[in-house]
Amino acid sequence: MSLYDNVLIKIREMRESLTPVERMVGDYILENTEEIPHLSIKELAQASKTSDASVLRFCKTLGYSGYRNFIVSISAALGSRDDEMKVQYTDIRPGDELSTIIANISLNNRKSIDDTLSVIDREEIAKAVDILRECKRIAFFGVGASGLICMDGEQKFSRINKICHAYRDGHSQLTAATLLEEDDVAIFISNSGATIEILDALEIAKKNKATCIAITKYHKSALAERADIVLSISTPELTIRSGAMGSRIAMLTVIDILFAGVASAEYDSVKKYLTMTHNIVTKKLKY
Repeated sequence: MSLYDNVLIKIREMRESLTPVERMVGDYILENTEEIPHLSIKELAQASKTSDASVLRFCKTLGYSGYRNFIVSISAALGSRDDEMKVQYTDIRPGDELSTIIANISLNNRKSIDDTLSVIDREEIAKAVDILRECKRIAFFGVGASGLICMDGEQKFSRINKICHAYRDGHSQLTAATLLEEDDVAIFISNSGATIEILDALEIAKKNKATCIAITKYHKSALAERADIVLSISTPELTIRSGAMGSRIAMLTVIDILFAGVASAEYDSVKKYLTMTHNIVTKKLKY
């Protein structure tokens, strides 16, 4: 089990995409977490008003090979629960002092990163880095706030001389996806995983045999199911007041990880580009 693995966060994030029976198991676990490590699979099935088979399916849906591995993860999550309870997401509230806002936003951003580390698949990251190293070009697809993440990705990978571009509106995304080829990588960014423009472009990219990477919330979604590689984030958007703050910082972190992974693996060949781009900007700032 990963140092950062937290099954309780996984259950929280996956809840809405679980089957009704799986949700019954998940809800019981979240409401009675302390007692779960002491229950057999049959006892948990009885307590959640489901069946042994349903509990086992629930465990496998969350990525565990069996009930024993699941219980080990529950115990580990409980071990760090006291610290977790001290750091809760806080929404924008009327009349907060500026010092409170500074503290809350900082805590929210840190917890977004920590929760993302609990669900992201390290093997998928490794696959993504390998593909990005070998690809001919990179196309970023995102709408609205996700489009801003695309721009960040374009800026970073351009610095190491990767051919890449960010596409942020539906028409340009369709055009770009149509021109993708087998040696290209398309990175689709969507918190919900259900953005229509993104799914339309994804369908075209897959037909053209481009490798499709998804950066999306950890749950079952059309984007996650259809992408070749899925990099999951975890961060609840509390209300319309806080907008896409949490998902933005989590997605930017994933982009940073991918960029650093590629740059580190190819450092001998890309350090000259990093130096050149740094020097030209620094020189410009002197005038």
